[in-house]
Amino acid sequence: MESVQGIGGVFFRARDPEALQRWYADHLGIGTLPSVWMQQEGPTVFMPFAADTDYFGRAEQQWMINFRVADLDAMIAQLKAADIAVETREEWDSEIGRFARIHDPEGNPIELWEPAGG
Repeated sequence: MESVQGIGGVFFRARDPEALQRWYADHLGIGTLPSVWMQQEGPTVFMPFAADTDYFGRAEQQWMINFRVADLDAMIAQLKAADIAVETREEWDSEIGRFARIHDPEGNPIELWEPAGG
């Protein structure tokens, strides 16, 4: 199974934390509680955006997590096989890599990033 490879720690509120944790485990390979997810080494970007950006989607959205993946095409196929909508746009791809977007069951945006050069 293709799985995400990195970020530090992210904590956020959820209407149904247990169900949401299971969704992340089932579709992105992030372990269920109380396990700790051991991620692979690689680049991490920390970057604030302008308050009026539409990049995250909903205007009230304050954050968006970005997960690194080794093979974006394999991850997209895996997600589509699970009936999860995947959005891609040519303008998102750049010299730093390729991107795709999904949303978790509570509507939180998730960006998937295959860094350039593997």
